[in-house]
Amino acid sequence: MKTPTKTLLLVAAAALTLGACATATPYAPAGANGQRGGYAEQRLETDRYRVSFAGNSVTSREQVEMSLLLRAAELTAESGFDWFSTANRATDRDTRYQTIGDPFFDRYRYWGPSWRYYGRRGWSPWGDPFWGRNDFDVRQVDRYEATAEIVMGRGAKPAGDANAFDAREVIANIGSRVTRPM
Repeated sequence: MKTPTKTLLLVAAAALTLGACATATPYAPAGANGQRGGYAEQRLETDRYRVSFAGNSVTSREQVEMSLLLRAAELTAESGFDWFSTANRATDRDTRYQTIGDPFFDRYRYWGPSWRYYGRRGWSPWGDPFWGRNDFDVRQVDRYEATAEIVMGRGAKPAGDANAFDAREVIANIGSRVTRPM
């Protein structure tokens, strides 16, 4: 194989490897395949559940909320019901800040400009007060988790209830829009 072709293949393989590291939380049970996040549910009564979906730092708020609704719809259909209504619904955002140092400064921090002055004890070093002061980036990292208590019912969904959803319609409309595990 020619050298440019090998180089291109190596670059493509590296890009695919790095891309796999930065993917949204797939729609799967929480903790499946060692992943952080996913969906979970807890049965409260025969027709009432608490459902949640937690995403990672790459999963958008919209993806988290769609995954929650999809899990609620699937759970409703699996339980033999036709519609569900959200009694309590909330999306929490966990924000943290990550600092990333400057690789040039981290490597060459001792090579910065410096001066010396003569004091009572002789010559003393004095570094540049501005060298390395702002040599880092701050990145905001958000993680979302959506939770809802759902009440399930049979027959036609209640008319005029904005929090009521037809389970099969939700599955048909957003089932293909969530990120599935590979």
